[in-house]
Amino acid sequence: MPQKNVPFSISERKLLLRVFDIVFTIGGLVLVSFLFNFHYFKFENNTVYSYMFILSAYVLLFGQIFEMYNLEVANDKYLILRSTILTGFSTTLFYVFTPVVTPILPENRLQILYLFLAITVSIYIWRYAYIQFIFKPIFFNRIIILGSDNNEIIKLINLINTKAPNNNIIGYISPKEILNQPAKFLDANKVMLKEFVLNSQISEVVVDNFHKSEFTNQFTPQLISLFKRGNKITSSEKFIESISKKVPETHLNESFYNHLNFSTSQQNRVYLIFHRVFDIIGSIIGIVFLIGLLPFVFLGNLIWNKGALFYYQERVGKGGKLFKIVKLRTMVENAEKSGAVWAQKDDERITKFGKFLRRTRLDEVPQFINILKGDMSIIGPRPERTEFVAELSENYPFYTIRNVIKPGLTGWAQVEYPYASTKEEQYTKLRYDLYYIKERNLLLDFKIIIKTISTVLFYRGT
Repeated sequence: MPQKNVPFSISERKLLLRVFDIVFTIGGLVLVSFLFNFHYFKFENNTVYSYMFILSAYVLLFGQIFEMYNLEVANDKYLILRSTILTGFSTTLFYVFTPVVTPILPENRLQILYLFLAITVSIYIWRYAYIQFIFKPIFFNRIIILGSDNNEIIKLINLINTKAPNNNIIGYISPKEILNQPAKFLDANKVMLKEFVLNSQISEVVVDNFHKSEFTNQFTPQLISLFKRGNKITSSEKFIESISKKVPETHLNESFYNHLNFSTSQQNRVYLIFHRVFDIIGSIIGIVFLIGLLPFVFLGNLIWNKGALFYYQERVGKGGKLFKIVKLRTMVENAEKSGAVWAQKDDERITKFGKFLRRTRLDEVPQFINILKGDMSIIGPRPERTEFVAELSENYPFYTIRNVIKPGLTGWAQVEYPYASTKEEQYTKLRYDLYYIKERNLLLDFKIIIKTISTVLFYRGT
């Protein structure tokens, strides 16, 4: 008998983590109330349900910010310890100072420590158990790859191992065996696809170059039969997009418009109005923050930058319209007297204080002025310089599609990909931007905001 397995998809794993974070948090509070003199919560009172709801919301919010639901972090017992402590501390701090909808701040401050320990210890016990018992290959998504091009199969296997290790590659079917490849080779002349899928408890078949070669076409009857049984059959392009969260490179060709349909949010007036209201409110808060920040930045600029505080530069906005972006200066003055040059990761033109501003993203704060004016949005593709847009558009014809929406202070490409200093890296970021344009919605916008906060808090700016 084949070994049964219960694979969890990525979304199921994240849901599992969230649900049990809440269950263990509440369970920890109940346990602490029995073991210690913890009376911050009166569990016999009806208001405890609303109190618990607010606490759960804080746990989920800060858990998202501190990457508790990033599976790479969740699978590492040291990283998850860091994230659990930060989540527990932030949840406790915000919870005890939230008025009306949370219990009154206790006179005995030891109650606050009990609250912190109940949240932190209980969640970490659950997360440690998750790593030890649930994060096991038997619960991974079991897949096989079917394709005629060994080079494409190698790329796909490498991408899965890097970006989606929760997938267990049981084997691959191709015309020839790939040398030095640990994944099992399944000889097309000997293997019965349907039988193998059923006996090996395969949860997904990934097909490369479907309908493009006689090799894959010969498996069509078996694939149809599996599909009728409810087995998951996925094209390699769709699979790559789902795990990489960017438009596959193979889509950026003459069939581009067959694959890219703009998000319905583009025509959704409610979404667009909400987006603009969010931009206005966010930009006002950002400008207030900028005003409070300026004295400290002015002092730092005076000592380490020695020159103008602000920097203005022409950028390309929505529909190709040009506007002046405003930033805090991070480079030496006259850094581009010889012409526009791509900024490098460790660019010598960036001052010591400028590196700090970039790493913390504080150099971008003045752009809230551009957002309030309507030149930019909080979320969208980063606005690029006219010289670079012309150069990139010549090499990559689809580059200007980025300009179909307003450029943003932060965006999907910014939180998913490090700083781009070459045309090739800009091309990769383009695929992230196109993915955002294609999938644009409130949930994705929320993810970008949370990931941006995480980037700033963990000092991952460029």
